[in-house]
Amino acid sequence: MKYVIFLGDGMSDRPLEALDGRTPLMAARTVHLDRMVREGVGGWSLNTPDGYYPGSDVANLGVLGYDVTQSYTGRSPLEAAAMGVDLGPNDVAFRCNLVTLGGDFSIMEDFSAEHISSAEAARIIDTLNEKLASDRFRFYPGVSYRHLLVWRDGGDRLISRPPHDITDRPIAGALPEGIDAEPIEALMRASWEFLSDHPVNRDRVASGKRPANSIWLWGQGRKPVLPLFRERFGKSGGIISAVDLMRGIAAHIGFDVLHVPGATGWIDTDYEGKAQACLKGLEERDLMFVHVESPDEAGHAGRMDYKLKAIEDFDARLVGPVLEALAARGPFRALALPDHPTPLVTKTHDPGPVPFALYGHGITPDANTAYDETLLETASLTFDPGTRLMPYFLGSGL
Repeated sequence: MKYVIFLGDGMSDRPLEALDGRTPLMAARTVHLDRMVREGVGGWSLNTPDGYYPGSDVANLGVLGYDVTQSYTGRSPLEAAAMGVDLGPNDVAFRCNLVTLGGDFSIMEDFSAEHISSAEAARIIDTLNEKLASDRFRFYPGVSYRHLLVWRDGGDRLISRPPHDITDRPIAGALPEGIDAEPIEALMRASWEFLSDHPVNRDRVASGKRPANSIWLWGQGRKPVLPLFRERFGKSGGIISAVDLMRGIAAHIGFDVLHVPGATGWIDTDYEGKAQACLKGLEERDLMFVHVESPDEAGHAGRMDYKLKAIEDFDARLVGPVLEALAARGPFRALALPDHPTPLVTKTHDPGPVPFALYGHGITPDANTAYDETLLETASLTFDPGTRLMPYFLGSGL
């Protein structure tokens, strides 16, 4: 038996007046996701425990069957593992976004600096190390706007907030707070002094793009210890994703990371490359987890057109081809779902439940016929907490 999980990050949403009261999932053409429900089972899962921020780290760990109330330390240590950065027991990792601040550094204009390229970002990270690094602080380059700061023998007694939660809003009240916050806020403010005049940003402004004129530090944590997926569920696995977070989760749970050169984390990602890598990965592994970031990024950007495109491409260019190929190979099961909702109206994550589609060998169809948020009302198969969905998917509940 082979298993595949299609994870459309932030794909679920809320009804929109512009879509005549429908959600993007309801309005988008999703032939293959609908078929999964029609010929399989539709339900919902709640992947974010009470009291936790509905980040992709928490929610994706929940989808994978990991109880974050027992093993979670923070987002950034997971990303550090993906980047090959080894944390000591007293080190603290922070996500370092390159962002655009407007209004004399008072407004979060763009949490991604207009999806700055990795090459441009690497030059900025080099400058940050020249200007701000020390024997305690060091920056590490990642992908696009997503980077890393490590505070050696640092403190984690602070509250930090994701920049995508305050898009188009004042940063006052959202800066780090707490006993250990002062050095982190000082680094953020220090970056303002030289990033605006950085050669990369001068070129970006000249070409009509937003500058990466500030860093934003958040998601701190220390190195976690997670049990291996094979030890928990008896299955080997791999992850395909454009983002370091998912690759870091893979490193901690013993999944292989399959790289797709054209995977970007945005609406131009290489869906065909991900589909091919998934099928190739299943030749040697029991389970493949294919993560697509673009619906979430579209939600954060408040772009309904991009979100509709991301959902339709997810369905037509990834889900459909993989299901067709697997049907010719032998018994398999497929699961499709978001980790959390990212509503367009709020531009940030929501902790609510998400619909899923479960399809394949040994699954008896139910009465549901379409994949969208109506499953939150009609489904009889539900998982709260969402950690219970993984063992069910793998067969213990069927």
